[in-house]
Amino acid sequence: QVQLVESGGGLVQPGGSLRLSCAASGSIFRFWTMGWYRQAPGKERELVATYLSRSSTNYADSVKGRFTISRDNAKNTVYLQMNSLKPDDTAVYYCHIRELDYWGQGTQVTVSS
Repeated sequence: QVQLVESGGGLVQPGGSLRLSCAASGSIFRFWTMGWYRQAPGKERELVATYLSRSSTNYADSVKGRFTISRDNAKNTVYLQMNSLKPDDTAVYYCHIRELDYWGQGTQVTVSS
């Protein structure tokens, strides 16, 4: 059974950086479409970034130029590097495998002074 373990969330000041990790166990996701989503209090879940291959990534307009999604196939891990963080980035961030419609448990990111 596939398991997703997310880590890297926490409290950071505006302008700071965090790197989220999503490690999969029980299956190989090399050919899956991986995604990061987030949900802030009182708002709907939204897509942040997707990764199909190094040449096929997509980002929400709100994070373009600040966030980078990447994947380490040897470690079965997808990352979300978040730079220049803003208070509006505060949310629970979820890892997702599109082909399996499988979600991680989420990790809290709080951007506040």
